[in-house]
Amino acid sequence: MIFLRDADVVLPDRVLSPGTVVIDGDRIVDVLANSSASSTGDVSFDLRHHTVVPGFVDVHVHGIQGTDALDGGSAIETIASRLPRFGVTAFCPTSVACSPDDLRAMLAAIRAARLRPRAGASRVLPAHLESNFINPDYRGAQPLDCLRRPYAPCEDGDYAGEDILREIEAARPDVGIVTVAPEIDGALDLIRDLSGKGHKVSLGHSGATYEQALEGISAGAAQATHLFNRMTPIGHRAPGLAAAVLEHDAITAEIVCDGVHVHPSMIRVAMSAKSPSRMMAITDGTAGAGLAPGAKSVLGGRTITVSDAAYLDDGTIAGSVLTMDRAFGLLVSVMGLSFVDAATVCATTPARALGLQGFGVIAAGVTADITVLTRELTVAQTWIGGQLVYERG
Repeated sequence: MIFLRDADVVLPDRVLSPGTVVIDGDRIVDVLANSSASSTGDVSFDLRHHTVVPGFVDVHVHGIQGTDALDGGSAIETIASRLPRFGVTAFCPTSVACSPDDLRAMLAAIRAARLRPRAGASRVLPAHLESNFINPDYRGAQPLDCLRRPYAPCEDGDYAGEDILREIEAARPDVGIVTVAPEIDGALDLIRDLSGKGHKVSLGHSGATYEQALEGISAGAAQATHLFNRMTPIGHRAPGLAAAVLEHDAITAEIVCDGVHVHPSMIRVAMSAKSPSRMMAITDGTAGAGLAPGAKSVLGGRTITVSDAAYLDDGTIAGSVLTMDRAFGLLVSVMGLSFVDAATVCATTPARALGLQGFGVIAAGVTADITVLTRELTVAQTWIGGQLVYERG
């Protein structure tokens, strides 16, 4: 057995200090209020001045350290191998709108990585498709020439929305989340179809009115993509999509916690309105994450530049350069969340939203996916399935 001793252990309802987490095989078998249990002959780590939290689950990440999910080849495996150093134990590889060929290649790579997981790598979850079915006026950094109506025949491009839907159908177990703008033609039927077949539909990149957002929720949408970003703003006479998301418990909302995409005060407002149990901290991280300011990388084949976020050459913000350990640190130090609430939005809520049983919490009987943080909230260790996969230094 493995003993993680004398740490501040973040449980679902409190911080146990000092506490000891006991791992046997791939499971947490006990959480002790002290370190009195014998560990003779076992592996023991002295984690005084450290904090033990559930492993981070990032449901919206495009890439890391120069690799984008749509790069092809071994891109998905490469991203998975790099994320543990940032405390991420599971993630949804995320695409921007792309061609059927590029989508097929990414989903095939995701399936291969899930069937044959690489030792020492983060768990590869089903993809998040920040999809072709969004509002062109709210596309942000999404490529305009890849946007389609879901059931329309081929128009200006060389493929139709139905071609994208065929790729989703062919790889259904490997598609977890699909972002859809509920106001575009055919979107409500698409939401019903996707949600009825087990996908999580996320409302986003949308100019929906409040009423159109409610129609999307009634059709089966369960999530919202990067709340406040690339959607109609809240107005006191025109509440818009953001207000509908905040109002309805049926929706679990992503929020980018870098302090650039959303002002810290609005993050606090959202957390208060929905509670951490309905909020998911995401990075929206790009291949620029982990690179130095001024570095160049790509998002879906388009050049981005690293600054306080990622930017296209025309100045359009194109995702973030955030990592999940920094998100946790900012939530605690800048947004004012407690350790319990920060762990909830970085691990517990995303795991529950994706239906991952036995993940996202520190408790006896769950899978031993664990992140150990230093006093400065940097990652000291990452454990996946009871294996130490990253150790600082």
